[in-house]
Amino acid sequence: LYNVSRVEVLKGANALIFGRGGGGGVVNRVSKTAQVADSFGEFDASVDTFGAFALLADVNQPLTDTVGLRLNATYEEFDSNRDYFEGRFIGISPTLGVEIGPDTRLDLSYTYDDDRRTTDRGVPSFNGGPLLGYYDTFFGQPGFNTNSIEAHIARARLTHRVTDAINFNAAVQYANYDKAYANILPRGTDGTTVSLGGYADATQRENLIGQANLVAEFDTGPIGHTLLVGIEGGRQDTQNSRDNVAFTGGDTAPLAQTIFVPAFTLSPSRSRDSDLTTFSAYVQDQVAIGEYLELIAGLRFDRFDLVTVDIVSGANGSRVDEQISPRVGVIVKPIETLSLYGAYSESFLPQAGDQFLLLSPGDAAFEPEQFTNYELGAKWALSPRLLAAAALFRLERDNTTAPDPANTGLTVQTGASRTEGFEISLTGEVTPFWEASLGYTYLDGEITETTDAAVAGTRLQQLPEHQITAWNRFNLSDRLGIGAGIIYQGEQFASFSGNVTLPDYVRVDAAVFYDVSDRLSVQVNVENLFDEQYYPSAHGDNNIQPGRPFSARVGVRLSL
Repeated sequence: LYNVSRVEVLKGANALIFGRGGGGGVVNRVSKTAQVADSFGEFDASVDTFGAFALLADVNQPLTDTVGLRLNATYEEFDSNRDYFEGRFIGISPTLGVEIGPDTRLDLSYTYDDDRRTTDRGVPSFNGGPLLGYYDTFFGQPGFNTNSIEAHIARARLTHRVTDAINFNAAVQYANYDKAYANILPRGTDGTTVSLGGYADATQRENLIGQANLVAEFDTGPIGHTLLVGIEGGRQDTQNSRDNVAFTGGDTAPLAQTIFVPAFTLSPSRSRDSDLTTFSAYVQDQVAIGEYLELIAGLRFDRFDLVTVDIVSGANGSRVDEQISPRVGVIVKPIETLSLYGAYSESFLPQAGDQFLLLSPGDAAFEPEQFTNYELGAKWALSPRLLAAAALFRLERDNTTAPDPANTGLTVQTGASRTEGFEISLTGEVTPFWEASLGYTYLDGEITETTDAAVAGTRLQQLPEHQITAWNRFNLSDRLGIGAGIIYQGEQFASFSGNVTLPDYVRVDAAVFYDVSDRLSVQVNVENLFDEQYYPSAHGDNNIQPGRPFSARVGVRLSL
């Protein structure tokens, strides 16, 4: 996040805005841009109790009255309680902002990210839950279990105010990625020995994406309109290969605090080349009818033309998918501070997934996965700086896939599913000295169509019934603040098999903030204050990720 100004969490199907993949929600990162009028610098340094540290710099300098240059950079080293885990991250991101005229701005940016770290697939399951007593144990091969990615990303964005009511923007991005991933991973244990598997995967990718939008505000009689019209096109070329681990002896090792992985070799499993071309066009109108009613309606058309070749077998898996994603909503404002809304939206994800690799032509199982989202909610501004919200929702998915509980790295067809629930939240300034972010979520989800993989009525994986988050900051003075919060997550199945349950847990966090001066501040964050052993997530029944134990991070920030 070193070059990100803010993070937006958007819940519900968002295909109209983001295209494929926004089925249940998206996390949108908004990048920092250069300022042409301000000169500033900010430097951060932090270190935690495991020895992990981070150095960050954010410097902005106007070059002329109309040109500004900003540089964000970071160097981080990783460490944790997990044996053999280590890594480092280097990020450099210069941006240039040019005010071409009073109504036109050009932003240019380049990002170089280099991430290298240990691949840690967690612990296996035993007796229906995570294997206990091995919270720090690394079930892999040091030196082989590695993950690296090197990315070069260049962007250009032009914004232009045509009139006071019409705005135009256009953006283009070129990116080049080189990723390598290798791991030995646990496949199960009988309490005495652990069975192992593994693979090595490499991906090279190059993409070019362009987008243009026109936003116009106008009235037709007493009705106000905010109209969005846009197009997007892209080209993506990907080469992917995988080698499977073949153990020269058995694939089991004695279960101990240090796992000695048997000797193994690598054998080629696949080699793929894919070429994806996309085109999208979309339109949305937000209609204001008086002071109390707004209507929103939009459509997005997407075409995905994928040409793939399995280099090993020569098989062609080409496919063309065309989808229309609608979105409609209504907002009622009985008073200025209260909004009641209802929304319906659709999204989809081609079965090649977000990686777009290999498909089998003509197979009905490879029809795109469909998402349909229904939502009713309310947002109430209790004060200018305090917002309460509630939402009741249902997400239906068709032609779904899920990780195979018995074969890590593989997926199976699970037919269709439904997730429904509600959430409530309170965010903002409760009192002049108390800031809070409080939330509760209830989730119920099940497979609704019987397939070879699962029967209808099976509860979905990774779906805790109850979740509670609470973070509070109390400003004791103009310079001193303290923070405290909890995270509760109910028990959940590691996979849809229902054979392995991740226990519920409560994690308590705390923080202290102190401004030494107007330019220098110090912060201490404590995660997992009471050293709870917990397992927040899993990938199948035998790749269960332990949570982070007690750790404290001390940070210093200098502003110039």
